[in-house]
Amino acid sequence: MWLCYFVLITIRALVVDLGEVGDLMARRALVTLAGIVVTMLAWPVLRRFDGRPISVRLATALIIMLPAALALAVINQQAFAPVEAQFIARMTDQHGPRNPGLKPAQEVHIHRDVSGNMLVDIDDEDPDETATAPAMHAANRDDRTITLIQNPAEHAGLWRQLTDVALGRYFLLIAWAALYLALGNAEMVRAAERREGEYRRAAKAAELRSLRYQVNPHFLFNTLNSLSALVMTRREDAAEQMIQAMSSFYRHSLAADPSADVPLADEIALQRHYLDIEAVRFPERLKTDFDVPDAVRGALVPGMILQPLVENSIKYAVAATTRAVTVRVSAHADGARLIITISDDGPGKTGTETGTGIGLENVRNRLAARFGNDAQVTSGPQPTGGYATTLVLPFTKHDRTRR
Repeated sequence: MWLCYFVLITIRALVVDLGEVGDLMARRALVTLAGIVVTMLAWPVLRRFDGRPISVRLATALIIMLPAALALAVINQQAFAPVEAQFIARMTDQHGPRNPGLKPAQEVHIHRDVSGNMLVDIDDEDPDETATAPAMHAANRDDRTITLIQNPAEHAGLWRQLTDVALGRYFLLIAWAALYLALGNAEMVRAAERREGEYRRAAKAAELRSLRYQVNPHFLFNTLNSLSALVMTRREDAAEQMIQAMSSFYRHSLAADPSADVPLADEIALQRHYLDIEAVRFPERLKTDFDVPDAVRGALVPGMILQPLVENSIKYAVAATTRAVTVRVSAHADGARLIITISDDGPGKTGTETGTGIGLENVRNRLAARFGNDAQVTSGPQPTGGYATTLVLPFTKHDRTRR
């Protein structure tokens, strides 16, 4: 802002053609530098009121800038005082009395405006002369004497002169303070938006963790029931095999962040561990089939997103029949979408028909929290028998360099 001010008053001086361009420019630069220093000193004071109501901050700025404006006015007066003295001396040499016998007819009043420009006012005391006569024309007449007022401050008063300059500087400082307050408020708004975004992300992560943790207890409850049945029927080898499979499953599942995405290959490996556990319970009835091409194995999916669906196939297809049932997991890419299907050739029922539906609802909620409307879940009986659930997700490739 101060640079803009310096450029504008310099252009103004060049247009008006005040002369002594280099000297005046250097003095304006000094006054501008003083303005920068004053506003830098005011800045930490204003910062103490950050976060307060805007009315308090505005009132503080108005009060602080009063002594600052007076200080700049004093600096301005001191900076241009030598120029004024030189100008007065030059005017005295050029327009001294040419006819000493005649009475003075004109007075030249010299003062400065708020930008430090020298202003000359010529008063015509002769009623026969028109008030609109050019100043230099009057000054060049041989029958007139020009009287220079050597010290305008003695007539107008130093404080009046400083007040005149201080008011201009006060407006400039208030403009600077308004700019600071506007930028500060904008930064506060951006900070609030960032905090709100962080809170939303934290809330979403908490929701994802909560939904993810709903899966583990549900699975653990079913697995422990199966393990208890193996122990009660004295199938110690099968029970030991299940315990080992459970150990591998939980070591794999607990290693990842509950709210993080994992490569589809890792999710498929986790489901293999789970099906190994269930294969101990249903060695004759459970058949598995995985159709996951290498092209989609690096796609990112929410961790354990398939486990409730595979578990539903075990509970409502394999456990509900006495014949062999094939649980099939397939995946493929369709443009920018990843399509995953969990199906079985069982009775074609799911938990929603019994009033539970915890697993399927959990999957829907997790995908909605993670992807919003970009993810879809469809499920229902298949025309050829059995039941299928299809997940449609955005296809995001896993970056192996970050592993």
